[in-house]
Formats: sequence, structure tokens, C-alpha cells
Amino acid sequence: MERSEQIAAKRGKESVVRFKASQIFEHSLIMVAFTVLVITGLPQRFPDNSWSQSLIQNLGGIYTTRLIHRGFGFVLVFGAVYHIGFILSHVFRRKRPLSMMLTFRDFRDAIVTLRYDLGLIDQQPQLGHYDFRQKFEYWGMVFGCTVMILSGLILMYPIVVTRLLPGQLIPAAKAMHGYEGLLALLIILIWHLYGAHFGPEKFPFDSSIFTGRISRERMQREHSLEYQEMLNAEASTTVPQETQDQGGVETREEAEGKS
Repeated sequence: MERSEQIAAKRGKESVVRFKASQIFEHSLIMVAFTVLVITGLPQRFPDNSWSQSLIQNLGGIYTTRLIHRGFGFVLVFGAVYHIGFILSHVFRRKRPLSMMLTFRDFRDAIVTLRYDLGLIDQQPQLGHYDFRQKFEYWGMVFGCTVMILSGLILMYPIVVTRLLPGQLIPAAKAMHGYEGLLALLIILIWHLYGAHFGPEKFPFDSSIFTGRISRERMQREHSLEYQEMLNAEASTTVPQETQDQGGVETREEAEGKS
């Protein structure tokens, strides 16, 4: 009994792959781009504050600050194009479903989780590779990046835009760009950092998005449906040891009979 418990404990500490190298690269790219865009964008959003003026001066002046901001804006555009290419490859070349699509089950899991957190029920919902919180945040990021990229391009090329569209679009794009950027920062600070790093079960840091791996124990706890699928896949590709032993005995007996 102690031996089986030791094996189970050791197996629970083993790490398994959760994110591929392409996903790690994509997350790192967006993380760096977002951080630089915030550092260079907030001072332009609040230019009258002393901290904004000091930061702009440390960055080399307003011209350099805008140049850096626009450069990393194109990095964000590259990240969006890369992600679209990843999705197209995932669906059409690999013939796999879109795992981030919202379903009725996600809304049901959200309600069940809320009831669990309030102490109304004793069991959390079983979750797959991505849970409802991650999906909600993902689609919020998709909407936010779309607004930021489109409004940013409008502000970068106002003359070209006003040749085709009404001039009122320029101040509207400026307002959307500033407020959406501020909203994205608040979501990252309040929602994402807590859910990904500062929550009770992950504090002080969750390294899975940087290493691509998590422990079996954590996968079983947080992504039980995916963990069960992994066990089923392992069982289907592994021949039981007893069958191998029996096969070896039969082979020797047959060999002795032939001799």
C-alpha cells in the first residue's frame, strides 16, 4: 500500500506538456508588445501629469516615444497575424476543432463555479484544456486588440483615412484608442495577473506559459477532463506488463515444444 502511494505521489509530480513552443512564443511576443505599448502610451494619454512628462523625457522625448509606440504597435499587428495563421493551420491543415470557442457548457461551468465559491455545492465543475475564464479573457483580448489595431492605424494615417471616410472618425478613433488601452491595462492588472499568478493556488508565479509544462497533479485538479483524456490515450498506447510477461512465457514454451 505504501509502495502504491509513493508511486502515485511521484507520478503526480511528473510534468506534462500543456503549451507548445509556438504558443509560448506568441504569448511572450504579445506580453512584451503590450508592456512597451503601455509604457509609451499612457504618458501620451495623460500628457499634463508630471510623471508623464518625466517618463517621456527619459524615453528620449515625445518624438522617440511615439516612434517606439508605433513600432511595437506593428509588433502587435504581427502577433495578431501570426495568431490568425496559427488558427488556420490548426483547423484546415491539422483538422482540429477550435478549442477557444465558447459553448453552452462554459456558461454552465461559470454558474457551477460561482455556486461552489459561495459554498452552495461541494464539487467544482470538470474542466477541459481551457476553462471558461480563459475563454472569456481570450475573446476580450480579441475584441480589444481589434479596436486598438484599427484605431491605431486610423491615428497613424489620418490623411489616408479621411480621403475615404468622414473626418469625425479621427477624434472618435483617438477616444477609442485611449479608453480601450486603459481598459486593457486594468483587465491585465485586476483579472489576468490574479487568475494566472496571484491566486491562492498559483501564488507567487505560474511558470507554465513560459516552460510549457505543468504537473500531473495540477492538471488533474484544474483540467480534469483533459487529464482523463490523457490517461485514456496513454492506456490505449501502452501494453499491460502482465500481457507482455504472459506472451514471453508462451513464446518460450512454444520454442521448447518445437525443439
